[in-house]
Amino acid sequence: MDARNIVVVVEDVDEARTALQWALHNLLRCGDLITLLHVYPSSKSRNHKKLRLKGYQLALSFRDICSGFTNTNLEIIVTEGDQEGGKIASLVREIGASTLVVGLHERSFLYKLGTANNNIASKFNCKVLAIKQPSPTLHSVRPQNKSDNVNVIAADNSFRMDFSQIDLTGLQYPDVAPPKIPYRICPNPSAIICRSRKSRRKVRS
Repeated sequence: MDARNIVVVVEDVDEARTALQWALHNLLRCGDLITLLHVYPSSKSRNHKKLRLKGYQLALSFRDICSGFTNTNLEIIVTEGDQEGGKIASLVREIGASTLVVGLHERSFLYKLGTANNNIASKFNCKVLAIKQPSPTLHSVRPQNKSDNVNVIAADNSFRMDFSQIDLTGLQYPDVAPPKIPYRICPNPSAIICRSRKSRRKVRS
């Protein structure tokens, strides 16, 4: 299989760290390249160097998460740009990524892109996976059918966008009775015949 370039967006939120861990356990294949991408806000003040240093240190902490995975190819990109996702989209297209992994939270740039463009996948020219953690601020509506495990997010209409949203809520298993173990019926005891052989000894005269 050809090696893939998987871009993981680095943000200082728990959802981004969870997204990286999910990608390492469920998406990464041998030979793939993981690009840790962090875009800090543009600033004309003296805080520019501080923002860049802080972003690089944050990316290094994400690299430490990958330390437990041997033979993992990593690269780090830290740059400035807008916080609406335009800079991330241009870099992802330039890199030629096969997959973009994002930790989905309330202030995610995916929501900002969605308000301006309904076709988010075309902005990145790759598959977009948004990893979502359970949050008390987002109220999920449980379907009445217990066999349906799909959670519909009622906070807004963002779930209608065209990126793949992976919800890490606990799976619900239907109540299934334990399988019956067939037992062999013991035959009629009267039908069991026990024969014992007596050894015949020759009597010598």
